[in-house]
Amino acid sequence: MKLALKNGKVEDPILASRIGVYILARGLKISPLEVYKMPADLFQDMMLIHMTVEEIKAEEMDKSMKKTKSIKPMR
Repeated sequence: MKLALKNGKVEDPILASRIGVYILARGLKISPLEVYKMPADLFQDMMLIHMTVEEIKAEEMDKSMKKTKSIKPMR
């Protein structure tokens, strides 16, 4: 499982489904049971939204880190 998560390639559909449920439940702070009850198209839409938000957060953190590195310390 660890290798699948690091590589982003999951061949087992059951494992892929469980990982998706975990990610969405964590991201939305809801019960995994609620995710299982979602229609498949809503699940896909919510995963896409969650992934986009996480990408934006990562980009903003990178920008912030670059700004921090470029600031010279005062002596």
